[in-house]
Amino acid sequence: MDLPNRVVISEEGPREGFQIEPGPVATADKIALIDALSACGLKRIQVGSFVSPKHVPGWADAEAVMTGFTARDGVEYSALWFNGSGMQRALAFRNKLTLAGFISLSASEPFALRNLNRDRAGQIEAMRLYVRAHREAGLPIAKIIVMAAFGCNFAGDVAPAQVVETVAAGLAVAREFGVEVRDVSLADSMGWATPRRVAAAVGAVRERFPDLRIALHLHDTRGQGIACAYEGLRLGVTAFDAAVAGLGGCPFAGQPGAPGNIATEELALLCEEMGISTGIDIEALVEAARLAERIVGHRLPSAALRSGTLAAFRSRAA
Repeated sequence: MDLPNRVVISEEGPREGFQIEPGPVATADKIALIDALSACGLKRIQVGSFVSPKHVPGWADAEAVMTGFTARDGVEYSALWFNGSGMQRALAFRNKLTLAGFISLSASEPFALRNLNRDRAGQIEAMRLYVRAHREAGLPIAKIIVMAAFGCNFAGDVAPAQVVETVAAGLAVAREFGVEVRDVSLADSMGWATPRRVAAAVGAVRERFPDLRIALHLHDTRGQGIACAYEGLRLGVTAFDAAVAGLGGCPFAGQPGAPGNIATEELALLCEEMGISTGIDIEALVEAARLAERIVGHRLPSAALRSGTLAAFRSRAA
C-alpha cells in the first residue's frame, strides 16, 4: 500500500501524562504546556480528564485547567470522561472543548477487570448506559476504542480475532442507539505491539470492516513504538495518538515506571523524513517537550527532545 500523503497526530500528553505523574503538577504548569502545544501546529490536543480525583488525583484540577488555557483557532481541544458525572463536568466547557463520546471496550477481559472492574458483559452494559446518556445530552459518539488490542500483561497474547470481536461488539452497541461510527482506534495499552502484531490486527479489522477508518494509539513500553508507527504508516494508517516527550503510561497496567505513548516529536520527525506531512512545527514541538520535562522534573523517554531535529544540522551543513 502507498504511504499516506498526510497524517493527523492527536496530542495526548497533557491528559495521558499528568494522570500518572507521582507528584502533584501545578495547575499553572499544565496550562503552560497546553498553551505551548497549541503553538506547534497540532490540530488535536486532549487537554485533561474529568475523572474521579480519588482514582486519578493528577486531574483533580480539571476545571481550573480548562478555564485557564488559551484556545487557539484551528485547534480541536478534547477531554476524557467515563461516566455521566464526568460528562456533566465536561459540558460546562463546551465553548472551549469539542465534546464527543466513544465506545471503549477491552479486547482483554482481565485488563477490563483491572482497569474498570468490569467483565465483558459489564463493559457492554456500561457502554449502553454511556451511549444513551450521550444521545440524551445531544453529544456524538466519535469512535470505538479497543484497549489491549495487541496483548495484555494479565492475559498474555491477544489474537486479532479477539480484536475483531471487540470492534463488532462496539458496533452492535452503536447500532442499538442508531449511531453510525466510522472510526476505530486500536490501543496498545500495555506495550505489547510489534510491527507484526500491528499488521495482523489492522489487517483483520480491515478485512471484516473495510469501511472503518483505523487509528493507532501506541505505547513505547518495550521500545517498539516507533517501529509500530512505521508499520502503521506502511499500511496506510493516517491517524495516530502520541504524547509530547513520551509523557504518560497506563496506571492500571501493573508496570510502574514504564514509558507511555510514543513521543509526538519523534513520530512527527519520522513522518516528515518519510515525506508525510503533519502540519507540525517540529522545532517548536521539541521546545514544548523540553518544557514538559522541566515541569515533571525528571527525564522523559523522548530522544528527540535531547538531540533535536535534523533541520538545524542541515542548515549548518548548508
